[in-house]
Amino acid sequence: MAVYVDAPIWHWQGLRWCHLLADDLDELHRFASRLGLHRSSYQGPPKTTAPHYDITGFERKRAIALGAKDCSRDEIVAVFRRVRVARR
Repeated sequence: MAVYVDAPIWHWQGLRWCHLLADDLDELHRFASRLGLHRSSYQGPPKTTAPHYDITGFERKRAIALGAKDCSRDEIVAVFRRVRVARR
């Protein structure tokens, strides 16, 4: 199993943001906790189809240092498709 981050290309509140995803939901939450993220910042069903955290470019650097895989746009889209939950 793995944890993934894409490039911080999304601008919001003066920062650049990216996505943190994992192959497994428990793994995602454990990794986010290691980064110091609050569970309240988790984004998943029913609001979104792919369980993830939005993180800043600063957090991204720390995530990579902790072992997250740096992904291209195509790679992160493939991960989103793999982990997404079907809407009911």
